[in-house]
Amino acid sequence: MATAILDKDFKALIDCHPRAMMLATQEPRIVYVNRVFQQVTGYDADTVIGKKPSVLSSGYHGRDFYKEMWLQLSIENRWEGLIWNQRSNGEIYPQWLTIYGVEMRDAHCYVGTFMDVGDLAAMDEKLASLAYYDVLTRLPNRHLFQAFLESRTGQQVNSPVNFSVLFLDLDFFKEINDLYGHAQGDELLVRVAQRLQSVLRKGDVLARLSGDEFAAIIEVDCVAKTEAFCERILSVFKEPFIINDQPHYVSLSIGASLFPVHAEKDRSLLEKADQAMYSAKRSGRSRYQVFNPGINRELLYQESIGQYLSRSIAESRDEFCVVYQPHYMLGSGEVTGLEALVRWNHPVLGPVPPGDFIPIAEKRGWVTVLTSIVLDAIQRDLTATAFELPMGVRLAINVSARHMLEDDFVSEMTRMRRYTDQLNWELELEITETSLVHFSDPLSSKLALLQEQGIRIAIDDFGTGYSSLAYLQSLSVNVLKIDRSFVARLSEQSTDITLVRAILAMAHALNLEVVAEGIESEAQRLILCQLGCKHGQGFLFSKPQGWNSQLFVASLDVSQ
Repeated sequence: MATAILDKDFKALIDCHPRAMMLATQEPRIVYVNRVFQQVTGYDADTVIGKKPSVLSSGYHGRDFYKEMWLQLSIENRWEGLIWNQRSNGEIYPQWLTIYGVEMRDAHCYVGTFMDVGDLAAMDEKLASLAYYDVLTRLPNRHLFQAFLESRTGQQVNSPVNFSVLFLDLDFFKEINDLYGHAQGDELLVRVAQRLQSVLRKGDVLARLSGDEFAAIIEVDCVAKTEAFCERILSVFKEPFIINDQPHYVSLSIGASLFPVHAEKDRSLLEKADQAMYSAKRSGRSRYQVFNPGINRELLYQESIGQYLSRSIAESRDEFCVVYQPHYMLGSGEVTGLEALVRWNHPVLGPVPPGDFIPIAEKRGWVTVLTSIVLDAIQRDLTATAFELPMGVRLAINVSARHMLEDDFVSEMTRMRRYTDQLNWELELEITETSLVHFSDPLSSKLALLQEQGIRIAIDDFGTGYSSLAYLQSLSVNVLKIDRSFVARLSEQSTDITLVRAILAMAHALNLEVVAEGIESEAQRLILCQLGCKHGQGFLFSKPQGWNSQLFVASLDVSQ
């Protein structure tokens, strides 16, 4: 039959084709296969010629799958998609298959061409850059990943039942790309892809969806195994990526959904993993979140906050105010400084927690405007004071790394410093440790310039990022603020005592002041005093409050 249909030249053409090819009759029966077919499937020509194409079937696809395939072939004379087939050695693998009908010597035949999309390394370089793959990372792209996912959810009962979908998003990648250039950004994405592949196992699928977004299908059958897998991914990202001798500390936020627990459709699975990822990012980044129904409510809440916040910033800035939380000497209870904190009281939502609206402001690029609102409110408080103010107080203001990198930031803070100078106060800017690590290079000169202007720099939430002596020595900083999570767990048997002691020793060696955040009990204060921590703040002493003379009164809880 093959000889009757194929002439010598056409057979030579098929044999030279870079993809696996198979020719079948309308019955269907295989009448010819090329050399690449034999390499990919492991079947030699004599074994499969005369057999039905189903000799390659993995058993993963049900009758409905093939019924739809043949229906499309009969209507459009072409079918294309991802299919799971089986090699001669029994290995199941994914192939991208294209089938089209041809007329050959008055006989209607079908030509099938395919490539093993699970083995990119074995593919021709040219094929790797086709529409199914991301040219930069050589990973499957969104289109191919959707096909993988659709195929996986459509498999019948004798295929592996449970699996998880991960949605992975790099933290702070846009800023790194903007600051260091696209060449370094692209190289970082390649390294990230390689590091992710080092964790995945044979049979798992990793893809780059777009920008700094990746997705994976992992073969696990329960939530506990999914969480363990996410932990492994997070752990390998603790080490920096060294690019052009520049260390980049990059973390991931991961969202996960399970089939069929959370959804049975491919798009729903990816959407729910995406929603879980945003929940992880909102919870502080560098963490994972498995989908749960409450996430949908959370996302709706965030969207409503975003809409109201946009309108309030543009039209109703009087809804925002500033409250102040004092810093104290832990031994005497004396007030040494104030931290200014923004609050938002919306007419519909009521008081909105800062942890709910500040991350949204940062994500949507409104944090610079929000900081300006805070500065205006502080200046009004300072100029309208009707009581005598003590001297030597430090006024701390929270700022973002992105705001600090703007051209007019230093001049804006210099103007603010003039207000504090008139009171013989010091101005202090607080920036989170994570932001400093990511932007240490471009920020170092800016921080030095601010210090030249007499403005102090504090690292907020210290211990939650990638603490190292190297970047502390390279940056112009004055204060470390120990994150409240360490303070909350302090007890006589707590391992956090060792961590706090290490932070204090490091700070002492670098001549840095330390402030402990979130002190809520007398026991915590006493432990911190014993460890040699001199400064702190928290509800034990005072909650944040509006501008008034009581802000400067020593804490009676400590002085008694």
